[in-house]
Amino acid sequence: MHVRTLTGGLAAACLMSLALAGGQAAAAPQATNAPAAARVLIYDAGGSAEFRSAVDRGAAIWNESVDAVELRPAAAGQRATIRVLADNGWPRALPTALGSGTVYIGRQAVDQGYDTVRISAHELGHILGLPDRKPGPCSSLMSGSSAGTACTNPYPNSAEKAEVEGNFGGALVGRTPAARPEVIVD
Repeated sequence: MHVRTLTGGLAAACLMSLALAGGQAAAAPQATNAPAAARVLIYDAGGSAEFRSAVDRGAAIWNESVDAVELRPAAAGQRATIRVLADNGWPRALPTALGSGTVYIGRQAVDQGYDTVRISAHELGHILGLPDRKPGPCSSLMSGSSAGTACTNPYPNSAEKAEVEGNFGGALVGRTPAARPEVIVD
C-alpha cells in the first residue's frame, strides 16, 4: 500500500513538472517577439557587363527597403537563384518562381535614356513578385518606362514594399508559388 501511494505521488509530481515545463516552453517564444529571418536570395550579376554596379545598387535598394528578403551577390562557386544578364533588347524579367529567374538589363532602354539603377530595381521587383503597374507615376517603381526617361526614382513606394513583405514574410513563407512562364517586358 505504501508503495502504491508513493508511486502515485511520484507520478503526479512528474506530470505536474512536465505540465509546468511545457507551459514555460510554450510561453517563451511569445515573449521574445523576435522578427523572422529574411529569406536570402543569391543573384549572379556576372553577365551584366557594364550594368554590374547598377544591378548591385538595385539589389541594395531592395535590401534597404524591405525586411523579409535579402538579395546577396553570389560568391565564387555559389549557386544563384537569380541571374542578371545584359543584352541589346528591352529590359525584362523571366521569373521561374517567387525569388528566382533571369533578369535582362537591355541596352535598348538605356540607349533611349532610361536610368540603369531604376531599370535594375524594377526588374528585380518582378523577381520579388511584383507586376508592372502601367501607366504610373515616377513615385511607383513598378510603373517602369511609363514614367518616362526623366524619372530616375529607383525606390519602391510603400505599397510595393508591403507587397514584397507579404510575398516573403506572410502567407507565402515556406510555400513555392507556381512558376510564371510569361515574359515581363517593360
